[in-house]
Amino acid sequence: MESQSGKAIIRNRHQHMNTRQNKSVEFEDLGIKEYQPAWDYQESLMKNIIDTKIKNRDLPAEQHMITPNHFLLVEHPHVYTLGKSGHEENMLAGIDKLKEIDATFVKVNRGGDITYHGYGQVVGYPVLDLENFFTDIHKYMRNLEEVIIRTIGEYGLKGERSEGETGVWLDVGKPYARKICAMGVKASRWVTLHGFALNVNTDMRYFEYIIPCGIKDKQVTSLKRELERELSPEEMEDLKAKIRKHFADVFEAELVTKVV
Repeated sequence: MESQSGKAIIRNRHQHMNTRQNKSVEFEDLGIKEYQPAWDYQESLMKNIIDTKIKNRDLPAEQHMITPNHFLLVEHPHVYTLGKSGHEENMLAGIDKLKEIDATFVKVNRGGDITYHGYGQVVGYPVLDLENFFTDIHKYMRNLEEVIIRTIGEYGLKGERSEGETGVWLDVGKPYARKICAMGVKASRWVTLHGFALNVNTDMRYFEYIIPCGIKDKQVTSLKRELERELSPEEMEDLKAKIRKHFADVFEAELVTKVV
């Protein structure tokens, strides 16, 4: 039975919910972009959404401005990122080795431990006002996983969730379980930052210099490794189109490509 305090919390939450929900999501493919500028861009989009939400607090409901949503796809040059709750000892390469392999190291404000981004990897950054959709971070993470599960399913791969571990996995519960997509997010005032990294044509040697996501006893994999072939540039574009389609379906959103 729901307590009176629980009902009060729910009422209070709805009072702050966006009264003009916007399920339109502006999509942008950033191409190849260094990690830090992409992060700065995400934060600028997030700030714009939060600023709008703060302004709405002082306005009557009928005058509330809608908050925008964004979905970015990008490919980064070699970089290792460490989440705020991560452990530096999971970074196995020193400064000299990073220079040798032409990689950088960045501490970030997302959840999760250490991960790698690089060429041949499709990285997705949804910057959403969840009050336009649902205020449930757990559901948000499961939805992101579902987008990738459906996408790789089109290539004959059965993506799965691993209990207690975010991301998308193959052969969960078996000795050769392996992660194909890592995830790490941050949310502030129900606005999301960071997202997922799907290994496609990724050079898997770069994972040898970290303990991915701090998990020692499981491997990582890529679409290329599983299919035993590299995706062509045209196939990479088709893969991105599949991600966009499944993102729109799972989040019940309308994706609109940004006109530059």
